[in-house]
Amino acid sequence: MISPYSFTLPGGVQIQVLYLAAALRRRGWDVSVLGPCDGTPPEAGIIPLGESLFIAANGSMAPIAFDPPAWLRSYAALREHSFDLIHIHEPLVPAASAAALVSKPAPLVGTFHSAGGSAAYERFPGVLSRLCDRLEYRTAVSEDARRHAWSHLGGAYEVLFNGVPVERFRAVEPYPAEAPTVFFLGRHEPRKGLSVLLRAFRRLPDDVVLWIGGEGPQTDDLKRPLQGDPRVQWLGKLSEKEKIARLRGADVFCAPSLSGESFGVVLLEAMAAQTAIVASDISGYSRVARNGAEAILVPPGDPDRLAIALLVALNEPDELVANGTRRAEQFSMDCLASRFEAIYERLLN
Repeated sequence: MISPYSFTLPGGVQIQVLYLAAALRRRGWDVSVLGPCDGTPPEAGIIPLGESLFIAANGSMAPIAFDPPAWLRSYAALREHSFDLIHIHEPLVPAASAAALVSKPAPLVGTFHSAGGSAAYERFPGVLSRLCDRLEYRTAVSEDARRHAWSHLGGAYEVLFNGVPVERFRAVEPYPAEAPTVFFLGRHEPRKGLSVLLRAFRRLPDDVVLWIGGEGPQTDDLKRPLQGDPRVQWLGKLSEKEKIARLRGADVFCAPSLSGESFGVVLLEAMAAQTAIVASDISGYSRVARNGAEAILVPPGDPDRLAIALLVALNEPDELVANGTRRAEQFSMDCLASRFEAIYERLLN
C-alpha cells in the first residue's frame, strides 16, 4: 500500500493508509506500506522512501518526495519486494504512487482522494488518463472525489468512503478538560478556516477554552492578537494518541473549513471519540455528518453563525453525540477493509 505523502507529518491520506493496513493485517493480510518519511517511520511495517518537500496542492501544502532519488528508491523497493498486489493512494502524485503506476510490477488498485483543483489534471488529461488505464480497479473516497477524477481522467470508480477505527478511539482515556472546551485540529492555512473560528470564539462566554492543534503558515499571524489570552491553548503538532485523547476530552470539535475537503474523516474521528461536532456546511462534510443529526453545520466563513452553533453544541451535546456514535459505526475501518479485501481477492484470482 502506497501513500505519496510523508508518514511523519499529519494528513488524512496517511492516516487512512495506516488504519486500513492495520485492519487488513488483522484479517490475515501481509501488508507493507511505502511512502516518504521525514525521520523515523512512526510505525513498524513502513518502508521509507526519503524525505518530503512541501508543494502547493488543492489550496494546501502537500509533503511529497518527488526528487530523482525518491523515484529511484520507489522503483527499487517495488522490484525488491515482489508484491502480489499494490494499492496506490493518489496514483498520479509523485514519486512513490506515480512510480508504481508507471512500472506496474503487479495488479494495481487506485484510490483517489482529492476533490479540489489540479493543474496537472488540467494540463495533461490525455497523458494522465492513459496512465490511469494501467489500474485494474479504481475507487474514490467520496462522490466529489469520484466526479473530480472522472471529469479529467474518465474511467469507472467505486465510491468507498474513508473509515475510522472505532475501537481504537474508544480505548484512549480522554484528556482532562477543566472548563467547557472547543477543539480545532488542522493545518493553519486559509482554507481550514481557523481565522473564522478565532473570530467566533471572541463571542463565546469567558469560561470556554479553545484547544488549537496543528501548525502552518498562518500560525504566527493568528497567535499575535491572542497573546496572553489563557483561554486559547496552542498545542502544536500532536501525536496520534494525543489527538485522540484531545478529541475525547473536548466538549465540541469544530471544523470551520472553507473549501477543498473531499471527505470529512476528521468528523468521523470526532464521532468515534463521542464528541459533539460543529462544522462548515460544505459537501465534503455534509455527506459525513448530517446537519441537525450528527453535527451542526453552518455557512462557511460566517463567524456569527459559527459562534451561535458552538454555544448550542456546548449546552446541548447529548443528541449530537448519540447520533454521531451510531454514525461512526457505519464507517468503521473493519467494514472498509472487508470491501477492499473482496476487491483484492477478485484481482488475485
